[in-house]
Amino acid sequence: MNAVPQSLHRSESGDVRTDWTRAEIRALFDLPFPELMFQAQSLHRRYFDPAKVQLSTLLSIKTGGCPEDCAYCPQSAQYDTGVKASKLLDRETVLSAAREALAGGATRFCMGAAWRSPKDRDIDGLCGIVDEVKALGLETCMTLGMLTRPQADRLKSAGLDYYNHNLDTSPEFYGEVITTRTYQDRLDTLAHVRGAGMSVCCGGIVGMGESVEDRAGMIHALATLPTHPESVPINLLVQVEGAPLHGAGRVHPIDFVRTIAAARITMPRSMVRLSAGREDMSDETQALCFLAGANSIFSGDRLLTTPNPAGDRDAALLARLRMATDAKAGSA
Repeated sequence: MNAVPQSLHRSESGDVRTDWTRAEIRALFDLPFPELMFQAQSLHRRYFDPAKVQLSTLLSIKTGGCPEDCAYCPQSAQYDTGVKASKLLDRETVLSAAREALAGGATRFCMGAAWRSPKDRDIDGLCGIVDEVKALGLETCMTLGMLTRPQADRLKSAGLDYYNHNLDTSPEFYGEVITTRTYQDRLDTLAHVRGAGMSVCCGGIVGMGESVEDRAGMIHALATLPTHPESVPINLLVQVEGAPLHGAGRVHPIDFVRTIAAARITMPRSMVRLSAGREDMSDETQALCFLAGANSIFSGDRLLTTPNPAGDRDAALLARLRMATDAKAGSA
C-alpha cells in the first residue's frame, strides 16, 4: 500500500504551508483513493463545516470579442464559437442580476468581462457597480483580465472584495493552451491584487489534455504562492464547438475528484469551489467532490456563456446529501 507522505502529517498538525514540493503534491495523486479522501476530509473538517456549501453567482458583464487565444474559451475573437461580442452591461442590468442572485441564496456576486485588460477609463464605471452591489449586502468579485497596480488600488478603494485571475494549468503545459499572455503576466496580476489588499480567487482547469504531472504542477503553483488564494476554483473543461479544445479527451470523474482533494490538502484554509463543468457531472461525482473538500459552487443556469445546473437541481442534490448552503461557509 502506498505510504502516506510525511507532508500530510505536517498539514494535519494544523500547519498551513507554502513550501510544498512538486514531488509531495504528485504523491497525493498516487494515494489509494480511501486514504486521499480521508486526508482531505480530515483537513476540511479542521477548518470548515463539512455540511455547508457557499453559493456564488457569476454574471458576464461584457461578453465576447476578447483578443486572447485561450484554447478553451468561447469568448475569444480568434474562434468561431457563436458567441457574439457585446458592450459592457449598464449598471441597472447588473444590479438587477445581483438582486436576483441575492434572492436565490448567493452570498458572493462575481462579474466577468472578456477583456485582455481593462482600460483606465473603464475603472470608474466598474467602481460604481462594485459600490452598489456591495450595498445590497453581497460580497463582490470581478475578473477583468490583467490589472495594473493602480487599477487594483482603485478597485480595492471602491470596496471590491475578491479578484479572480486563474493560472489555468501548470507552467509547463501553459504554452499549449495560451500564447498571448505569459504565466508571469498572470502572477504579476495576482501580485498587484495582493498588494492592493484584495482577496485572491485563483484556480485552474482540468481536462485540457494535460497530464497528471500537469495537474500536480497547477496545484503546486497555487499552493506555493506567498499567500494561498482565499478562493480556489477548480474547473472541468466545458467543451465548446469552435474552440480548439473541443474534442479533447474526457477526464475520468475519479481523476477530477483527486484534483479537488489535492487542492484541499495543500490549501486547507481556502474555499475550494467546484466550478465550471458541473452540468456534465453526475450527482455522485459532485458528492465525491464535496467529500474531497469542495465547499463552494456557482448557482444560476449560466457561467458567463456556458451552461450551469439549474437552481432546483442544486437544491435537490444538497437536500439529498443533507447539506445546506451557508451565508459565510465559515470555519468549523
